[in-house]
Amino acid sequence: MTIHLSILIFWPLLLAVLAGFSPRGVAPFIALLGSLIPLVYAALLIIDYDTAKGGLQYVTDDKWIPDLGIRYSLGVDGLNLWLVGLTALLFTASSLWNVLQPPLARAKLFSVHFGIAESAVLGAFLAQDLALFVLFFDLMLVPFYFLLGQWGGPERVQAAVKMVIYTLVGSLLMLAGAVAVAVLSSRGGTPDFSLAFLRENLLSDNTQKLLFVAFALAFLIKMPAFPFHGWMPDAYRNMPLPVLAVFSGVVSKVAAYGFLRIVLPLFPAAAHDWQVIMLILAICSILYGSILAFTQTNLRLILGFSSVAQLGFIVLGIFALDPSARGAQGALLQAVNHGLVVAPLFLIIVLLAARAGGSEDIRDMGGIAFRAPVLAALFMIVTLATLAMPGSANFVGEFLILIGVFNSKLALALIASVGVVLASVYALRMYIRSMHNRVGPAVTSFDLSLRDAVVIVPLVLAIVAFALFPQRAINAGAPAAQSVSHSASGAAR
Repeated sequence: MTIHLSILIFWPLLLAVLAGFSPRGVAPFIALLGSLIPLVYAALLIIDYDTAKGGLQYVTDDKWIPDLGIRYSLGVDGLNLWLVGLTALLFTASSLWNVLQPPLARAKLFSVHFGIAESAVLGAFLAQDLALFVLFFDLMLVPFYFLLGQWGGPERVQAAVKMVIYTLVGSLLMLAGAVAVAVLSSRGGTPDFSLAFLRENLLSDNTQKLLFVAFALAFLIKMPAFPFHGWMPDAYRNMPLPVLAVFSGVVSKVAAYGFLRIVLPLFPAAAHDWQVIMLILAICSILYGSILAFTQTNLRLILGFSSVAQLGFIVLGIFALDPSARGAQGALLQAVNHGLVVAPLFLIIVLLAARAGGSEDIRDMGGIAFRAPVLAALFMIVTLATLAMPGSANFVGEFLILIGVFNSKLALALIASVGVVLASVYALRMYIRSMHNRVGPAVTSFDLSLRDAVVIVPLVLAIVAFALFPQRAINAGAPAAQSVSHSASGAAR
């Protein structure tokens, strides 16, 4: 099957431009079409990808700026296959949500930024050239800055500025590091940003250690991970919820993917040397995020800090560097799991707030489940997936991560296991306080409408399907995860 990845990337951008010149009432429908085609393409990729063959497939590799050694190189393998599918699914769900809800102010401009955001995220996942990856990675910041700054909450401007300052610092460090890697790897010749070339021409151990810091900081800030999460509370509190669903669901995964695609293969010696520090940061994220999620009453911040904890688990698996590569496989699976779970949760917040007089505080909720059994059931399924209930795909991901860390660093694995218990505490507290307990003062309980179900039910079905059949994703990602994990663990030997 012939699949052109350029169409997958640039179709949302093309339709975004078209939406910008269309009538206001038509723009959301054009934006939806802009996300539907990538969803179809992503489904075809997942169906057609040859797991037995492995490696990069559907490759596009052309010269772009030869004098600078930059190529227009795209490809799909086990590392990005399911993340591309996740991106297409969540952008389609959010676009459909916007179509079915009351029209937004400046709907045409919103559609333009939303389409640019999807193209940037897909480009970052598919890029096989370091300069191209940096370009898409930095481009992601622009549309989300405007989506937050123009359609966000009361403190949207301050939140957008803080987000830009934090993430721009990391992006500039990564840009400088990317240039240094290409120049130093060429050893006096024309720089070459191709990831394949850079993997074959590794730098000295001392140089790797310095450049590792630049890339690691950029990815830890973007996630966000403790202690680089300072921009997160304000951004999550003010970002429009349909935008936040894709932002939390996939943008943070680009950072996790960057560790697997770039950091471990290009800096294997440094990854081993920095392993313990990265594992400690991951455990701090797990414990800090879990404790803060338990203390919050705003649903957005509960999910925001729970995401910090979940991303801590992903970093933990990436840097387990165990010989079996179970940790990296679990991290890759958990990245997809978290995106599938957190997106419907943010959309459910919209529904809960509508039943609690507009409040997103769990203290103003309660008793909603009595007259909303369908909403309560869907919310329960997603909540149980969040706390990694046995039988859920999240359980499989966290189980693989902990196996990898137990094989690598037993003491740290025991500490990280506490995070599994804490997740059940804050997740169940969130559900019980919002759906049961005493009825809130302004609560009007009513069930899910057909309009809302059209978006949320397919996402919940995707969670259930992924829980029942995770093996295809595991099989697709295993060879690539083993390759990148072995490169770093081999450097230790």
